[in-house]
Amino acid sequence: MTNEQLQQVTIVLGWEQQLGERLLHLTDSKLKWVQTYSAGVDDLPLDELRQKGVLVSNASGIHAEPIAESVFGMLLFATRGFKLAVDQQAQHVWHRPSDTFDLVAGKQFLIYGTGHIGKRVAELAQQFKMQTIGVNHDGHAVNHFNQTTDDQGGRAYLKTADVILNIMPLTETTRNFFDASYFKQVKRQPIFINAGRGPSVVTADLITALQTSQLGFAALDVVNPEPLPRTNPLWQLPNVLLTPHISGVFPEYGQAVLQIFMKNLATFLKTSNLELNQVNLERGY
Repeated sequence: MTNEQLQQVTIVLGWEQQLGERLLHLTDSKLKWVQTYSAGVDDLPLDELRQKGVLVSNASGIHAEPIAESVFGMLLFATRGFKLAVDQQAQHVWHRPSDTFDLVAGKQFLIYGTGHIGKRVAELAQQFKMQTIGVNHDGHAVNHFNQTTDDQGGRAYLKTADVILNIMPLTETTRNFFDASYFKQVKRQPIFINAGRGPSVVTADLITALQTSQLGFAALDVVNPEPLPRTNPLWQLPNVLLTPHISGVFPEYGQAVLQIFMKNLATFLKTSNLELNQVNLERGY
């Protein structure tokens, strides 16, 4: 697109880095609103958008069902012996060990992030008779959690949590959140699931925690970096499940984003405001 064409743009659906930067740096840019296709907005220049008064809305909410289902697929993969079954099938082995299976019922589930996804995960967890502990920025109560707390309070559950899930957005606060000091505080061999953002975890520290049995199992839909290099040790660890950032994928994804966009568009054209999913550009979500 030419600069003359970009000068006419007031609304952007999606975000392409180079084109977006050109648009923002125009002297007389008319950009007023960006609607993303993702829930996370850490790839956008949030400070610059805020300074220029540009509204941003995301796709928060549409991932709740697919990611929640994916999380429980990962959890049951770890507890009900499915990894062993896959390995034995490849080797044509029929063996029924009893010491590799566990129940999720009665287990404590520590969930970092209590938004749409966290609530749906907690709702499913309670159906499985799990105890759900939610961590958010100020500890406010959320449906389907037996208890909620802030980060500092969440540390008190590290010695009792059987399953730890990260679904937090990536901000300066959550970047490198799960590091060596964190993993050293957990009970012996909990399950760790990351369906949030890869850079929230220090990859080298995660590998060490898995190799030294601080963690019993890790299911990772997101990693840092992505794509994961072929030489990264995570590929070879027997107590790891890797999926290529697909937990939020479902056939109607694009249609769901467009529904958010069309509702927001109707409101924006009337009031210059947004009805759904407006991002707090200072918080980053």
